[in-house]
Amino acid sequence: MTSVDAQLKDVAILGQISEPARKILTRDACAFLALLHRTFNGTRKALLQRRIARQAELDRGQLLDFLPETKHIRENDAWKGAPPAPGLVDRRVEITGPTDRKMVVNALNSDVWTYMADFEDSSAPTWENMVNGQVNLYDAIRRQIDFTQGGKEYKLRTDRKLPTLIARARGWHLDEKHFTVDGEPISGGMFDFGLYFFRKCPRVGEERRWPILSYTSKEGIHLEARLWNDVFNLAQDYIGMPRAPSVELSLLRRSLLPSRWTSLKLRQMGNYILLSFIKKIPPRNPNFCPPDRSAVTMTVPFMDAYVRLLIKTCHRRGVHAMGGMAAQIPIKNDPKANDAAMESVRADKLREVRAGHDGTWVAHPALASIASDIFNKYMPTPNQLFVRREDVHVTANDLLNTNVPGSITEEGIRKNINIGLSYMEGWLRGVGCIPINSLMEDAATAEVSRSQLWQWARHNVVTAEGKRVDKAYNLKLLKEQADELASKGPKGNKYQLAARYFASQVTGEDYADFLTSLLYNEISAPGSAAKL
Repeated sequence: MTSVDAQLKDVAILGQISEPARKILTRDACAFLALLHRTFNGTRKALLQRRIARQAELDRGQLLDFLPETKHIRENDAWKGAPPAPGLVDRRVEITGPTDRKMVVNALNSDVWTYMADFEDSSAPTWENMVNGQVNLYDAIRRQIDFTQGGKEYKLRTDRKLPTLIARARGWHLDEKHFTVDGEPISGGMFDFGLYFFRKCPRVGEERRWPILSYTSKEGIHLEARLWNDVFNLAQDYIGMPRAPSVELSLLRRSLLPSRWTSLKLRQMGNYILLSFIKKIPPRNPNFCPPDRSAVTMTVPFMDAYVRLLIKTCHRRGVHAMGGMAAQIPIKNDPKANDAAMESVRADKLREVRAGHDGTWVAHPALASIASDIFNKYMPTPNQLFVRREDVHVTANDLLNTNVPGSITEEGIRKNINIGLSYMEGWLRGVGCIPINSLMEDAATAEVSRSQLWQWARHNVVTAEGKRVDKAYNLKLLKEQADELASKGPKGNKYQLAARYFASQVTGEDYADFLTSLLYNEISAPGSAAKL
């Protein structure tokens, strides 16, 4: 029995393998995935249990603060992150989106420096989406992705260098139920990273601009970053590849809790890179009830403190600190509204580059030139790692400063319900990136909306109109919104199904860790085992 045969014992693929997917799901690649699972899944599950225990401590009233036992790491100036690999020294404009074939071609043809192909928040993790996404990246790396759809030809441009390709894996909390090892589903993140790494690595020596790179997100504590470090080290050793900078990692910060551990995560990642920004606010603290989502901008006190701390911490360690997402999409039928939206993008990008960020995100190719113009003007160098922000002194209290002007309104509640329902309905149809109100929304936006609705009901806040928000109030508005959307939507829409799931999340009672985990069984349909 060969080593591959041994690794494949008790490995099953419970989904269809299309002909294009056979070049991805090879026996040796599946054996590599099995090795990752058997080596690291126990640690992953233990760390997920630590998340639960940590949340219980916070629910009992423990205050957030920087860890005293790791003060020596935060205050030690001796250690740095590894220098960026080729293709990542300058990442001033980065586009992100799902991994469908059309998006991959359009993103790589955009006037950006990097493209993050997103297997998580921008994708609904159906088996077909995840596997086809891997096929598309495999073909893109080899410049074999040209295709025709609806009479239109899509092909990679040849007049300039293509952006550096980055893959974002699913978080540690998500499983891939269609690939099992010893009867257990593999981690979605290990599946995404493992296939991308294994199928891309033969090209690394030839294509130095496209290093093996992975985004991850939703890590809870610094030990979860250490686990990624261990996964990367094993992966490189397995194929005889030199360690970083052949493989690099970016981490997305979505909550205040892990943002306190930025230095620790950088330290645990060793030679890997951190990219960090916040989108999600903590929902359980009764003293932290921010107003309507539209009022919680990057300039409010706790967000501003986060940004300043992020840039200082990252640059102190010699790694990039990226700005946030411009989710606007062109408004073709309303020039005045479109001009206002584009001006908002310019203002955001100007604020980011002046703060010291090394680059920024856009969701649509049309925004690339706007972001590029701003960063080219104010950042003539490849990055701003030299901006040390020694003037910044952020405390734990600064990160919890709830002095956010604005009100909680019925309009804001209805908008949150609309966004949550619209996103969940699309996700249940297998679409992970949804245009809503002229913004390209992903799972992160739905999570923010859900969290606010849950918290407002839990703490019985009073709206600007004088109405008390409780379970009955939210459910009433939810039913109204669901009925309206379902009646106006196309035949066979899933708004009522989305509403049934959403109802449990807006009453102030149950609170699932992630909406996507709550919905996953609706889009996963493991079948009989395919032959490996």
